[in-house]
This record gives sequence, structure tokens and C-alpha cells, in this order.
Amino acid sequence: MKRLTVLTASLLLFGPASFAAEQTFAGQISDSACNSKHESGAENVPTPPDHDCTLDCVRGGSKFVLVSNGKVYQIANQDLADLKTHAGHNVKMTGDLKGDAITVTKIEMQ
Repeated sequence: MKRLTVLTASLLLFGPASFAAEQTFAGQISDSACNSKHESGAENVPTPPDHDCTLDCVRGGSKFVLVSNGKVYQIANQDLADLKTHAGHNVKMTGDLKGDAITVTKIEMQ
């Protein structure tokens, strides 16, 4: 009985973390200021392409995010080089989801 109790306690404490599996999400890499709607910051100035807008906003202090089916996911590893490469693009992103943040392991163009 003691073994069963220890096993049950171990599963409750460590089970969710040990069963976390990578998932793939489809969406657009954007920034936390614009999310899914990129706009010009000035009146009568055309909206820049999504790629340029995303990089400009990140340089200004925003964070990269993934917008997928109307939901905005935070990206835990902001220093991943592929985020800059694919900024503004529609991608398939693979990683571990914890809460609303994805730790990205792979990004591919859709």
C-alpha cells in the first residue's frame, strides 16, 4: 500500500511535466503590439509589410508572438533566430506549450 501511495504521489507531482509532448501550431508570427492587425503608426502612411512591421515593433520593445485561429500565444524563447527570419510569415511552429507560452523547437513555412 505504501508503494502505491508513493507511486500515486509521484505521478501527481511529476506526471504532467513528464508527459508534455511537442505540438505543432499553424499561424502567423507577429508581435505583441500588433498581434493580428498590423497598422501604420502615422496618418496617411501605408501599412508596412507584415515582416517589416513585426521586426520594427520587436526592435521597439514588443515580443514575438504566434497568432493562430484568433488566439495569441506568447513565445518563451525570444532569442530563436528563426523568429526574425519568419517574422510576419504564416508558419507551422513546433514546440512545447505551457500555459499560453510556446517554447519553440522548429519553424517551417506553411
